[in-house]
Amino acid sequence: MTDTAATEQRRKLKGFALLGAALTNRKIGVMLAFGFAAGLPYALLLGTLYAWLSDAQVDLETMGVFSLIGLAYAFKFLWSPVIDRTALPGMSRFGRRRSWLIPAQAALGVILIVLSMLNPQTSLGWFSLLAGFGAFASATQDITIDAWRVDQADDVATLDILSTVYQLGYRIAALAGGALALIVAERTGWPAVYFGMGVAMLVVLGVTFLAPDSDRVTIANEDEHGLREAGALTPAVRRTALAIVGVLWGWALVTVIVFMVRSLGAAPEDRPNPTEFIQLYGPLIVVATVIVPSIIAAVLDHWQRTGRHVNPAAITATSRLDRAIDHGYGALILPLSELVGRLKWAAILVLALILSYRFTDAVWGTFAYPFYLGELAYTNDEVAVASKFFGVGMTMLGITLAAVLFSWIGRMATVVLGAAIAAASNLLYADLALGGGGLDAFGRATGLYWLFGLFGSDERLSRLLLAISGENIAGGLAGAAFVAYLSSIASKRYSAVQYALLSSLTFLVGSLGRGALGEAIEVHGYAWVFYLTAAIGLIAVVLSILEWMRERASRYRDVAPPTRPEAEAAV
Repeated sequence: MTDTAATEQRRKLKGFALLGAALTNRKIGVMLAFGFAAGLPYALLLGTLYAWLSDAQVDLETMGVFSLIGLAYAFKFLWSPVIDRTALPGMSRFGRRRSWLIPAQAALGVILIVLSMLNPQTSLGWFSLLAGFGAFASATQDITIDAWRVDQADDVATLDILSTVYQLGYRIAALAGGALALIVAERTGWPAVYFGMGVAMLVVLGVTFLAPDSDRVTIANEDEHGLREAGALTPAVRRTALAIVGVLWGWALVTVIVFMVRSLGAAPEDRPNPTEFIQLYGPLIVVATVIVPSIIAAVLDHWQRTGRHVNPAAITATSRLDRAIDHGYGALILPLSELVGRLKWAAILVLALILSYRFTDAVWGTFAYPFYLGELAYTNDEVAVASKFFGVGMTMLGITLAAVLFSWIGRMATVVLGAAIAAASNLLYADLALGGGGLDAFGRATGLYWLFGLFGSDERLSRLLLAISGENIAGGLAGAAFVAYLSSIASKRYSAVQYALLSSLTFLVGSLGRGALGEAIEVHGYAWVFYLTAAIGLIAVVLSILEWMRERASRYRDVAPPTRPEAEAAV
């Protein structure tokens, strides 16, 4: 069978046939391992580590240093151009993505094992330094895995299925690095937990050596050659654009680095608050490194398409400075220029959808425990069982449901459904805040309360389990749909930069909205706020429908038959 015939046969697969074919694909197994590798260090370094420090009787003010490592994840897109355009010395032979994954995963495995050999009471300095390096390696791994997923998607191992499997692996790691780690630590101690998790990362490293990958193509050389051709923007225009974008990115990097140095060097009582920093500077950094450069890229794309400020003939680079400017332009501006040029005015719709899609569950996450423990007076054990064990299972059910829906109704239909049920799930919490009358009626009518009772749950706890079930199933489905959608937007040529930049927008609205949400809870109560977030979630539903219509129209234009004059001309 020819390659063309094989490709055509794969394209005919639908529904469960496509899903079954995908599950026999080697890339699916690799993606599951990569999802696990992405979720494990995040759980261990930003969650479980605090439990170990608490057991070691490290004071809360000192623990504040460790919250700084979250900045590596919040601003990981700042070094994504390096990952997309360069290779570490001696690593190019392993491929475009593995050349970064191998050292990042090796570093994570070694760091976790070394942490298991340290006593946080007597070696806190080394402990915090290694945790910081681990977060940086983990964030670098995340950038690379996201890019690998976009690069390796094909007609069988589709972006939708790869995104779903990634989410499953990530949630399994969250369970292993969270609840399971706490259980094991109670019986064997924290050093054994971190040693075992470090070994697990090294096992994933073995999988990475066997993973498919594309060769490190000469993208930089191709881009830089194209910048000198006739019809490309003039060097003066590109220098000006690169200077503006370079200053903005430089400001962002310096701002983050200065904050971390100030925090590490200050006394506990003088240490700035990382959460406040992200809420204040996070949106500004995203505006400086994503929004403004996108506007510049749109202007440049318009100029090039209309023939303004372009080279009348091909030119050559005459100095190292010229080549350095070409390289910087290719790293910082071309990824955005390609994205804006491809989407055109639809870029506004895409950015609006990205900004709004996860708002309903992202913005109120900070207030979840105050709601459960303070407002509703559930115990720590009840919340742990409901949210950590039961909730994770429901999230994985939602992710699995997304995989089935991808193969049945397609990506954008699943994106729309995810937005709708994510908004509706806030109504469950509104009812819970008002006493749970609706939840009780549903739980009794469907027999779910009886089922929960078989496991020792009373009606009060069953009410919480039912609300968390609905919210986590919705969150799992919407999360898988959103990752698949973001992956579909990114170009394989600039996947690391584009995906990292687009995904960074998801925390922007949440950072802006949490302060106002806290005030609204104080004034109006939780129920009113849940009704509000459900209503705001309808914005994402409308935008998802518009994007679905845009994509369908775009596909129709691409496959539409030629008009009669065009057909006659072809003959």
